[in-house]
Amino acid sequence: MPVENGDALALKLQDIVDNHGGEPIVIKHYIGGEFVDAEDHIDSFNPSTGKVHVKVPAGTKENVESAADVAYKSFNESWCDTPLEERSQWLTKIADTIEANLDVFARAESHDQGKPVWLATAVDIPRAVYNFRFFAGSVLYHQERSTTQDQFNAVTYTQRCPVGVAGLITPWNLPLYLLTWKIAPALVFGNTIVAKPSEITSLTAYLLSVVMDHIGFPSGVCNFVYGTGPSVGSAMVEHPQIPLISFTGGTVTGRRISQLAAPLQKKLSLELGGKNPSIIFDDVDVDHVSSETIRSSFTNQGEICLCTSRIYVHKNIFDDFVEKLVEKARAMKVGDPSEKDTRIGALVSKEHLLKVQSYVEVARAEGAKIMCGFSVDDPPHVADSFKEGYYMRPTVVTGVTTSSRCVMEEIFGPVIVVVPFETEEEVIELANSTEYGLAASIWSTHGARAQRVARKVHAGVIWINCWMVRDLRMPFGGMKGSGIGRESSVESMDFFTEMKSVCYKLD
Repeated sequence: MPVENGDALALKLQDIVDNHGGEPIVIKHYIGGEFVDAEDHIDSFNPSTGKVHVKVPAGTKENVESAADVAYKSFNESWCDTPLEERSQWLTKIADTIEANLDVFARAESHDQGKPVWLATAVDIPRAVYNFRFFAGSVLYHQERSTTQDQFNAVTYTQRCPVGVAGLITPWNLPLYLLTWKIAPALVFGNTIVAKPSEITSLTAYLLSVVMDHIGFPSGVCNFVYGTGPSVGSAMVEHPQIPLISFTGGTVTGRRISQLAAPLQKKLSLELGGKNPSIIFDDVDVDHVSSETIRSSFTNQGEICLCTSRIYVHKNIFDDFVEKLVEKARAMKVGDPSEKDTRIGALVSKEHLLKVQSYVEVARAEGAKIMCGFSVDDPPHVADSFKEGYYMRPTVVTGVTTSSRCVMEEIFGPVIVVVPFETEEEVIELANSTEYGLAASIWSTHGARAQRVARKVHAGVIWINCWMVRDLRMPFGGMKGSGIGRESSVESMDFFTEMKSVCYKLD
C-alpha cells in the first residue's frame, strides 16, 4: 500500500469544507477511481442557517449502470481474490486516515446534518472509525466448519464466498456512521460496492471518497453515486449485477425496495423505522431516569431510529416524572451547533421541521396537553446568522389516546409522548401496539421483572436500565415493520457472503 502525505490530505479536506469562499461545495460522483462531474445538481442546505451549502449530483440510471459495471469488473478481476489480510489492512488504513482528520469530518457532518459539532466529534466520526477497525479485526478470527464421514472416507467443509456487488443505501440522520457500518463489512468480506448516501447529507461520503482516492484504495471497488431514491436508489435495486441491497431508512421505502427486489431474488437487509417505547416502573430513581430519558429522546434532535419516543411511566411516579422531565427539557440549549453547550442543533430540513411540528398540532387537536416545547414556549434564541435555521425546542406531550397518531406513527424529531400505566400486562400491550419493533428500554431495579418484560416486548434491541449501549459483536435489527435481517460481526458476514458446503472424498 502506498504511503501518502497526511498533511496534503488534511489541507485538501479542510479546503473542501472550510475554504469555499461562501459558495456551495460542489461534490462529484466517485466511479471507477475517478471523480465524475454531474450535469445537474440538488441543493443541499445547511440546517443551522437554512442556506445552500452543498451542490449534490443529481445522479441518473446511467451513473448507476456505470458504477455497477466497474464494480462488477473489479469484483471478478481482483477484489474477491484479494487476500483477507490485505482487505483488513485497507480498512485499518481508511480508519487511521479518517481519525487523523476527525475534526474536519465532524464539522462537515454538523454543517450537513444540523447536529452539534461536539456530538459528531464524540460519537459519529469515532464510530465511523471504529466500524472499519472492528470489521478489520473481527474478520480475522472467523472460523469455518468441517465434518468427517468415515463410512465414505470424506470430509465436508464450509467455504464462504463474497456475493458480488453490494448496493448500499443510507439515510440522512447518521450519515457517515451508518454508511461505514455497511461499507466496512461489505469490503472486508470481499464484495465491491455501489453506495448511495442520502441526497440531503452527502458531504462526509464525498470526503470518504477523497480519503480512499488519496490513500490509493483500489479503483472500482467502492463507488459513490449521489442522487434521489427514485432516480438512483431504484436503479440500484433493479440492476441485475447488484445481487444484494442493504438499506437503512423509512419503512415505506423499505417496502418499496422489497417489491422491486422480490422478482430478482436479491438478498435484502432492511433496517427501517422505529417508534421505540421506554417502560419506567415505580421502583426507579426518578431524577436519574428522567435525565436518561432526556438523552434517549432528544440526542441528535431525536433523529435517531433508536431514540425513545413513547415513554410509559407507572402511575405512582407519573406526575413527579413528568415534572422533572419538563424541567430538564426546558433547560436544554437549542441553537448554534458549533457551540459546546448546545444540546439540540437544527433539524435536517425545513420540510422535516414542518412535519415534526405538525404532529404537535395533531396532538393538540386530539385533546392532548403540550407540556413544553413547540407552540407553548418561546422559539429558540439564536444569532441573526442562524435565524433561518430549522430549530425546534424539545417537546413533551401528555394526555394522548392510545390510538393517537403521535403514539402510533414515527415522528423522528424532538417530540415525545408520556403515558401512565398501572400493570405489567397493560404496559406490555401498549409497548407492542404499533407496527414497529426496533428497540425498547426498560427501567426497573427488579431484575426478574425487567427480564420478563424484555422477553415479551416485540423489539429487536432491548436495553435494561440503559440506552444506546452497543456491542458490535451482538446482532442488531428490528421486528415487524422495523426491518428484515440483522447486522453484527457474524450476521453481517452471513449477509455479505454465500456459504458453500464442499465435500471432498479422500483417496
